[in-house]
Amino acid sequence: MAQVLEFKLPDLGEGLTEAEIVRWLVQVGDVVAVDQPVVEVETAKAMVEVPCPYGGVVTARFGEEGAELPVGAPLLTVAVGEPEDGTEGSGNVLVGYGTQAPAARRRRLRAGTAAVDGQARRPGTADAAPHARVAAPPPTAGTAPVSGPTVTPAPASPPTATPAAAGGPVPVISPLVRKLARDNDVDLRQLTGSGPDGLILRADVENALRTRTAPADTAAGQAVRTSAGTAGGQAGAAPATAPRAEGGVRIPLKGVRGAVADKLSRSRREIPDATCWVDADATELMRARTAMNATPGPKISLLALLARICTAALARFPELNSTVDTEAREIVRLDRVHLGFAAQTDRGLVVPVVRDAHTRDAESLTAEFARLTEAARTGTLTPGELTGGTFTLNNYGVFGVDGSTPIVNHPEAAMLGVGRIVPKPWVHEGELAVRQVVQLSLTFDHRVCDGGTAGGFLRYVADCVEQPAVLLRTL
Repeated sequence: MAQVLEFKLPDLGEGLTEAEIVRWLVQVGDVVAVDQPVVEVETAKAMVEVPCPYGGVVTARFGEEGAELPVGAPLLTVAVGEPEDGTEGSGNVLVGYGTQAPAARRRRLRAGTAAVDGQARRPGTADAAPHARVAAPPPTAGTAPVSGPTVTPAPASPPTATPAAAGGPVPVISPLVRKLARDNDVDLRQLTGSGPDGLILRADVENALRTRTAPADTAAGQAVRTSAGTAGGQAGAAPATAPRAEGGVRIPLKGVRGAVADKLSRSRREIPDATCWVDADATELMRARTAMNATPGPKISLLALLARICTAALARFPELNSTVDTEAREIVRLDRVHLGFAAQTDRGLVVPVVRDAHTRDAESLTAEFARLTEAARTGTLTPGELTGGTFTLNNYGVFGVDGSTPIVNHPEAAMLGVGRIVPKPWVHEGELAVRQVVQLSLTFDHRVCDGGTAGGFLRYVADCVEQPAVLLRTL
């Protein structure tokens, strides 16, 4: 006898709490194998294909393409045959961006709460939460379930989650949410979770924080509402939200774009940055690259040469390969260079990271830049390839601009910007000549060093650009 199992959006790792459905890979009625990818989702880090731990016939899908779901929300149901050995599916779950067996499975909730680690419950069992069967979105139009129990309509008043018992564990969707509550002295036991089975989401903690400041704004807010309501003929009738602009379009800040917005805002709030810049004659660097590429072997990219110059400069000025621990009030100087580089994609700006860039030569750097750039364009970068950078190289010259004052990629301490290389009048060996000139800029965290160090770093980079032979000292 077939049983219908429900598969929920699993923990995607890296503290991610939600994902947007980009593309369904299966239709209702399709037969799926164990651990076969069934849906492609977008998180704040990357695109992910989510595998289903059950094999059988897809009976329902929950969520349209473009819908955003929290971890633990139903994705689909699968009708499976009666197990012969008492097992159900592979039992594997998605941890980070790959499946793991039960022995390595992480616990997502404590005792007494529903599982959200990707393991589905049988609809109809005594311990299944009511909303798992009745509150999920209806299947995609035209894709009615082909087997399994009938989904009953949702009740008029859905069950209300209650705060955690005084002595019991508190169900929280991720450690980041727990940390947010702890840092802001929010008692999680006093909150009512809005997630599945009363799960406390980040939005619940943020709502509690907003409620704290609400009394201070009550008088002013009431005055605004009363004034607006009177003008409309009914006092107090003004909406609480800001009016929409006439003819404007609202674009949600979510996914990669939302993550970038949050990170840039945090950088501006926390990092006291400063910028210095210099023009450099890149003629000899371009000639050196031409000579390298004239010999047999892989072609060397300009970005790889600039990266090699960066790692040599960071070896001389390690202060800029640092981060600031604000809680401990310490500067953490790092001994490895993980070089990030800005890459513009259709999904927004991403910063892939080249691991241990200080140990790579120009050929290795060229190959890794090409691999990561292609992965960025196709949306297949993993969280590990997008995090952990210690210094960023930003080649905004590809956009046809000469200079910029970029925002430091938090929690790093500096970013080198490179403008376009263009022919310009330049005094060379005492005579006016047309040379290939580039503008270099360094934006740095003023907490980790002063202008002398930053200027020394930038001047060394410029010297290597003007005279590539300077790099021979570090080879």
